[in-house]
Amino acid sequence: MKAILLKEIKSFFGSPMGYLVIAIFLLLSGLFLWVFEGDFNILNAGFADLAPFFTLVPWILIFLIPAVTMRSFSEEKKQGTLELLLTKPLSIGQIVNGKFFAAVLLIVIAIIPTLIYVYAISGLSMESSHIDMGSTIGSYFGLLFLISGYTAIGIFASTFSDNQIVAFIISVFLCFLFYFGFDGVAGYAGSFETYVSAIGMQDHFISMGRGVVDTRDLVYFVSIAILFLSLTVFKLKSSKA
Repeated sequence: MKAILLKEIKSFFGSPMGYLVIAIFLLLSGLFLWVFEGDFNILNAGFADLAPFFTLVPWILIFLIPAVTMRSFSEEKKQGTLELLLTKPLSIGQIVNGKFFAAVLLIVIAIIPTLIYVYAISGLSMESSHIDMGSTIGSYFGLLFLISGYTAIGIFASTFSDNQIVAFIISVFLCFLFYFGFDGVAGYAGSFETYVSAIGMQDHFISMGRGVVDTRDLVYFVSIAILFLSLTVFKLKSSKA
C-alpha cells in the first residue's frame, strides 16, 4: 500500500494537478469568505465565526475531490495498465487503500492553510466575542471525515469508465446525493424525516460542527468510507475475473 500511496503522491505533485487543486481550493474559499459580497462573507457576518467556511467547503469539495479521484482507476483502464497493476504483489484492497489515502492526503494539505482563517478571525474579534474554538475544532474534525467519505465515493466512481469525465460526473452526483440529497427529501418522509436525514452526510457533519463528537457520527463516516472502498474492491475483482 505504501508503494501505491507514494506513487500517487508523486503523480499529483509531479504534474500541475496537485498544485492546481490546492490553489483552486484556497482561491475559491478565500474569495467567497473575504472578498465577494454574500452570505459566506465573514467580514459582513458581524461576529467571530467560521460557520460560513464550513457551510461553503462541502460545496467546493463536491467538485474538487471528484476532480482528484476521477483518474484513479479510469486512467489505468484507458492506458491499459490496470491489468498490470492488478498483477503486482499487492492485494486489490492495498491498491485501493493506497489511492484512497493519497487523495485524502492531497485534500488535507489543501485544507491546512485555512487554519490561518482561525488566527485572522481571532485577531479581528473583540475580547468579548472570541471565536468558539470547540465548534471550530469539531468542524475541522468533521471535515476530515467528510473528505474521507467524498474520496471513497470518488475512488469507487472512477471504476465505472475509462473516461475521466464520466467518472467525474458519477462522483459529483453520488457526493451530492449523500450530502444534500437525503436531507433534501427528508421533509417529504413524514414521520421518517429524522431517519432519512440521518442517512445523509450533512446531518452528521453539522452535528460534529457543534463541538460534540458523537460516536454515531464517527461510525457513520467510517462506514461510508468502508462501504465504497469495499464496493471498489468488489468491482475490480469482478473485472479481473
